[in-house]
Amino acid sequence: MQGLMQHHPLTLTHFFDRAENLFPAKEVATATASGRDRVTYGEWADRTRRLGGVLDTLGITADGRVGTFAWNTARHLELYFAAPCSGRVLHTLNIRLFPEQLTYIVNHAEDEVIFVDRSLTKLLWPLLDTFKTVRHVVVMDDGAGDQPADAGAGRELHDYEELLAAASPVGFEVDDEDRAASMCYTSGTTGNPKGVVYSHRSTWLHTLAVMTADSLAASERDVILPVVPMFHANAWGLAHAGVAAGASLVMPGPDLSPRAIAELIESERVTVAAGVPTIWMGVLGELDGRDTSSLRAIPCGGSAVPKALSEAYRAKTGMPILQAWGMTETSPVASVGHIKSTLADRSDEELADLRSAIGLPMVGVEARVVDPENLEPVAHDGEASGELQVRGPWIAREYYDDERSPQSFTADGWLKTGDVASVDGEGYMRIVDRTKDVVKSGGEWISTVELENELMGHPKVAEAAVIGVPHPKWGERPLACVVPKAGQDLTKEELLDFLEGKVAKWWLPDDVVFIEEVPKTSVGKFSKKDLRARFEGYQLPTA
Repeated sequence: MQGLMQHHPLTLTHFFDRAENLFPAKEVATATASGRDRVTYGEWADRTRRLGGVLDTLGITADGRVGTFAWNTARHLELYFAAPCSGRVLHTLNIRLFPEQLTYIVNHAEDEVIFVDRSLTKLLWPLLDTFKTVRHVVVMDDGAGDQPADAGAGRELHDYEELLAAASPVGFEVDDEDRAASMCYTSGTTGNPKGVVYSHRSTWLHTLAVMTADSLAASERDVILPVVPMFHANAWGLAHAGVAAGASLVMPGPDLSPRAIAELIESERVTVAAGVPTIWMGVLGELDGRDTSSLRAIPCGGSAVPKALSEAYRAKTGMPILQAWGMTETSPVASVGHIKSTLADRSDEELADLRSAIGLPMVGVEARVVDPENLEPVAHDGEASGELQVRGPWIAREYYDDERSPQSFTADGWLKTGDVASVDGEGYMRIVDRTKDVVKSGGEWISTVELENELMGHPKVAEAAVIGVPHPKWGERPLACVVPKAGQDLTKEELLDFLEGKVAKWWLPDDVVFIEEVPKTSVGKFSKKDLRARFEGYQLPTA
């Protein structure tokens, strides 16, 4: 017996229409070099429909890839919907990738047009001649940088506002929910980045999941500040969810300094502010004396959240950081670290420890932690570890036109995340490490993530990263790379004494080096690859 419900395609046009019709007075605020630009959803919707007309005028093909090289702004949000709602494919370009990586992904995706903030043209212009398929470059004036003279032979240069002024609004209709809506390339891989293609259906379902109470609970009452870039994994779904819910949005633009973020939180009465741990490490010191009472959630992901950082926010704002986990391949949110009501009466220390886990899989996501060789599940005792694998309706099934796909997916359809994890009896998952970062010492694994979290709990430590270095007897041993807080004197012995009793004795780093800054990846994570290159051949002290 079949159900008798209507079959209505799950496409982004529904979210767009909903915001346009039900919440025309709600605002999107963008921080700029000269102040704050504000646009209502009604005005934004008209501009977005005109932008759909611009794509027609430029002759972008029916499923043409529309590249963006931009900060988090209302204009970028217009592109987030104009491209997929007109049947095209939004392709967000990570502004922090190496030039050769940008050239690869633009050519691999076959972008036909690139929309670029004027302040970023200095990064893009030297690469234009390496792009094989780009026919148009559209400059969005964000009030900074010089206006380029031309885009080179074979390409037309346009001004965004001039194109919009000359265009007429168009209707949006997408009748195939499996049609590609957007694509994003991974940034943390070896070799060339890998392309992930999101469908309207997968984005629709992920958006609803982000709106559920046990996820990020995005709603019309929220004022959402996505500090996480829109060019990184769909801004964690908050740009789509904000529009779908009719929430107010605050776009930080190019100034992601701690003071600027703290000022936005206070002055715009932000309720949800989402970013990576390195962002919140900086913002913490800017919160003294500020009214942050509007905040209800501080989602954080991209890498493990140090327990000390989360507890510092709890002390200063009244709420800990809300840890979430995901990847470009998972749209990205796949688990969130809420505390079950049945566990709420545990001690503060136990709750803090729970919050340092990545939590429970979201509704719609299945997760398993298995031995990567035989795919047997590990014991749910919080100790045994294995590879975290996931599947679900917003999880990638393969990479775009990439022969490496079979290496990343199991025969029975699970994504191999590359994360080493454990899971306890309550179902809480904890990232132990990345498979490529774990220290393999004498046949046993040492979690660099756990060591880093403990090190960053020291009051004199600003940042800490741990890598494995060769050892003649044990294969590898941990080396701690530590950034002291400004003005603090810190010694190796002081740190090792601090770790005593917090981790197994054989986990203690064999050496500590003090550095000025931990290198970061294009999305703000600690770059272990760069640290390993820096300390290649490092000689550990002998006992």
